[in-house]
Amino acid sequence: MRLTNYTDYSLRVLIYLATLEPGKLSNIKEIAEVYRISKNHLMKVTHELGKMGVIETIRGRNGGIRLALSPEKINIGSIVRKTEEDFQLVECFDGKPGSCIISPVCGLKHLLGKALAAYLNVLDQYTLADIVHDPTHYRKLFQFNEDDSKV
Repeated sequence: MRLTNYTDYSLRVLIYLATLEPGKLSNIKEIAEVYRISKNHLMKVTHELGKMGVIETIRGRNGGIRLALSPEKINIGSIVRKTEEDFQLVECFDGKPGSCIISPVCGLKHLLGKALAAYLNVLDQYTLADIVHDPTHYRKLFQFNEDDSKV
C-alpha cells in the first residue's frame, strides 16, 4: 500500500497544526519551510482540508490556519480515505468487466481486498492525538528545521 504525496502532505499539515500551542495560528509558508515542500502543493492541501472541516482558515492580516477540531476528533483512516484518489491496488479493482481474464476466479483479488480492508481498519483505530501524543518533541524538530532552512 502506498499513499500519494497529497495524502502525505495532508497528514503532515495536520501533524504540524496539532503541535501548535492552543490558539496559535500557522500559515502555508511556515509549514512549507519546515517540511521543505512546495507552497503550491500545500495551498491545494489546506484548501481541501478546510472543505473537509478539519482545519479552519482565517483571512486577513493576522490570519492563518489552525485545526478546526481537536486532534482526538480527527480520525486518520477518515483523512486517508478522503485524500486518496482511489485504492485500486491492481487492474481488476477498477470495476470494469473483463479488465483481467482471470478476475472471475482469481484468489489474489480477494486477498488484496482483505489486505486493503485491514490496512484501512488499522488507520481507523488512530486519531491525530495518537500520532502527536507529545507535541513538544515535534516542536523541537520543527524549530530545528526552521533554523536550518534559514542558514
